[in-house]
Amino acid sequence: MKLLRYGKLGKEKPGILDSEGRIRDLSAHVRDINGETISPKSLAKLRKIKIETLPIVRGQPRIGACVNGSQKFVAIGLNYSDHAAESGMTVPPEPIIFTKHMNCISGPNDDVTIPPKSKKSDWEVELGVIIGTKAKNIKRADAVKHVAGYCTINDLSEREFQIERSGQWTKGKSYDTFGPIGPWLVTADEVKDPQKLNLWLELNGKRVQDGNTSTMVYGVEYLVAYLSEFFTLMPGDIITTGTPPGVGMGMKPQRFLKPGDKMRVGIEGLGEQNQVVVRDK
Repeated sequence: MKLLRYGKLGKEKPGILDSEGRIRDLSAHVRDINGETISPKSLAKLRKIKIETLPIVRGQPRIGACVNGSQKFVAIGLNYSDHAAESGMTVPPEPIIFTKHMNCISGPNDDVTIPPKSKKSDWEVELGVIIGTKAKNIKRADAVKHVAGYCTINDLSEREFQIERSGQWTKGKSYDTFGPIGPWLVTADEVKDPQKLNLWLELNGKRVQDGNTSTMVYGVEYLVAYLSEFFTLMPGDIITTGTPPGVGMGMKPQRFLKPGDKMRVGIEGLGEQNQVVVRDK
């Protein structure tokens, strides 16, 4: 299933994509797409619904973030060896973990606002993992059982804030709109192998990132189990798993986002995002 949320910001409704790519209204069955409605029990009920009987959503509504009410937005740094190399850093012996604050979450096609004083805002296409059941000290072999689905994420980053202003990476990763999620939450049963997905990002029509999740240093199973050692993963929590090479910081000369730039972000089978960059006031 491809689950989504549509409508004005703060007033989104739950939806599901039908076989012809049309949005169908799910609000008669669930109130929202959140940790409660993506549990195994709830997803099993949704699978029994005949999608063609649901109301078609007319027009082209705004698409919101594909999951709501998440407790945590956890990110993994330097998880592609070639991206680590372009960043002038080495692959860590264990995953680098940081957080993106929840205020950064936005819809996949909402404008991306860069901070008023930003000089080094950057892009990062990443595979997102959405947790479906509580995970605490779990085994790697059991990790996928705790995953509700996957999504496309653009892990936007202000590199000056992240790297040059001391402290943790979080300060460069959490500005409003720096976490577009979706368009869909694709349930895990529809993703045969999360380690064999092409992912890409185009800037102003030019492809700058073009990778595959097969080159991740630490895969989805490892990451879910690893994170569960340090804190409990709850239903609806989001994990963004790192980016392949091609970010602006790694270019020669470096290239960072400016107002008017357009990004097209996609992952095979998980949908595309389209964003325009504006400067915040």
